[in-house]
Amino acid sequence: MNHLTLEQLATQLESENLRDRMVALASLRDVPAVDAVPLIKKVLEDDNLQLRSMAVFALGVKATDECYPILVKLLENDPDYGIRADAAGALGYLEDIRAFEALSRAFYEDTDWLVRFSAAVALGNLKDPRAYDVLIQALDAKEVVVHQAAIAALGEIKAIDAVDHILRFAQSEDWLVRQRLAESLGHLPSPKSISALKYLAKDNHNHVSEAALHSLKNLGENPN
Repeated sequence: MNHLTLEQLATQLESENLRDRMVALASLRDVPAVDAVPLIKKVLEDDNLQLRSMAVFALGVKATDECYPILVKLLENDPDYGIRADAAGALGYLEDIRAFEALSRAFYEDTDWLVRFSAAVALGNLKDPRAYDVLIQALDAKEVVVHQAAIAALGEIKAIDAVDHILRFAQSEDWLVRQRLAESLGHLPSPKSISALKYLAKDNHNHVSEAALHSLKNLGENPN
């Protein structure tokens, strides 16, 4: 992309027309990160929340050295819970191990469940075994979606010691929880995991049973 086109995009991001700004931001997906990030920063404080959300997400995809500190600051200080949640998710996309502390703090201290959910998902994306204690605590959250995130993340960090903790969800009323459990157990090879997967392979929801069969296959096990 030539310099003139970048200049045009920069001008469009300052347009009073929201649609112009959104189109310009979306166009940055084809721009190298080093050129895109300075332009993304132009709309991080935009009046439109949807545009801000798009910009925060873009920082997780267009990784440069600038992105990590910007996202941590948004996660810790932004007054809008949606933006804080977006920042947590974007830090997970960056897969920067330095984000462990900020994401853990967000899970323990943020009062909004959406931020805590995003932090749990992001901790799984980091694949850092230090997240074990945070994710085990997340299993006791009031919100079912946080259970889903924690179960999946414990599989991502390959936390074999978590098997006993997550097996209590094998009969959850929420089929998505059971599906996340089936997927997670596929990363946690143990006799208990295999036994639970054979049970889940007979689940009455096809997404759950298919996930269990896939995990058994990954573990080299016969479902019968």
